[in-house]
Amino acid sequence: MAIETGNWYQVSDADKLDSPALIVFPERVKANIQTAISMVNHVALLRPHVKTNKSAEATRCMLNAGINKFKCATIAEAEMLGSIGAADILLAYQPLGPKLQRFIDLIKKFPSARLACLTDNISSAKEQAGAFVTNGIEVPVYIDLNIGMNRTGIIPGKDAFELCTFCATTKGIKFAGLHAYDGHLRNPDINVRAKDCNDAFAGVERLKEELVKMGIPVPNIIAGGSPTFPIHAKRGNVECSPGTFIYWDKGYIDQCPEQNFVPAAVLVTRIISLPSSTRVSTDLGHKSVAAENEISKRVFFLNAPGLVPVSQSEEHLVCEAGNNHEYKTGDVLYGIPYHICPTVALYERVQLIEEGKITGEWRNVARDRKITV
Repeated sequence: MAIETGNWYQVSDADKLDSPALIVFPERVKANIQTAISMVNHVALLRPHVKTNKSAEATRCMLNAGINKFKCATIAEAEMLGSIGAADILLAYQPLGPKLQRFIDLIKKFPSARLACLTDNISSAKEQAGAFVTNGIEVPVYIDLNIGMNRTGIIPGKDAFELCTFCATTKGIKFAGLHAYDGHLRNPDINVRAKDCNDAFAGVERLKEELVKMGIPVPNIIAGGSPTFPIHAKRGNVECSPGTFIYWDKGYIDQCPEQNFVPAAVLVTRIISLPSSTRVSTDLGHKSVAAENEISKRVFFLNAPGLVPVSQSEEHLVCEAGNNHEYKTGDVLYGIPYHICPTVALYERVQLIEEGKITGEWRNVARDRKITV
């Protein structure tokens, strides 16, 4: 879906908005949530990842829409979820060492919530099981499968089968099912992406069949992220874990044109200097927008699409504007980040925009590495 035209993003009282800033449009957030719900057979098959929004208020919008299962990447994100009453929380991480104890402390802090985690090898599972038994608890644990991402997880096969068997028969662990993340599958052609996704997921299905044959039920499978969301959603028996959908970004607008989400988070920056006759300098530095992509893939300016970024430092983004441009210092620019998730992590709070005006803020409380636990 292409970015809509028009001035939907403009803030009438932008003079009150210090820059750089990240603004969020709550009505668009709610529309994106409804779009996600419409893509699955039942809301129970949605387990959104909150790494994108990191906000209790944004997550409450999902709770209010009937979503009660969530996925997160950090202890702080899990604590944020527990604090607002989320019923089912998966820490999509393998907690070990001090993080394992923090996870146990979190379980004790929110006894009414179902908190689960991942494991991908027997050594780690033994450490987890021992800590759980010592603390008198039984914890749901998903087997993290490597289906091509090559980041974490165990490749579906003999070793994965043995790990599942170990978790299904070890005190302290409750075998919860399989987890498979395929974030490497991003072909803009949905047909190619679907084939790649189905090929990668075939190993998960084979592993499930082998376990069931041996009398080991697989209670649940959690799969995918945003690019493969519409593919896994069609399976009808797999929990889907998109995250970016709530705010969306330019990267997925380009890579996933078949998805009807709308950008709901926009960067606000100002031109603060004219370093040459053809260049403008904004206050959108590395500290204000995710900078892992090459410089042309960091921000897309909605009201200045002709600006070409040429250099960036901690506090500044310099753009080529061309000869005889009419930009001046103080001009407000609105941009959609190419990667919203790490961009959110750079901001303590987002400013809310409703009917073109600033109406409040949401704190990105889970951007901190620690809240209380």
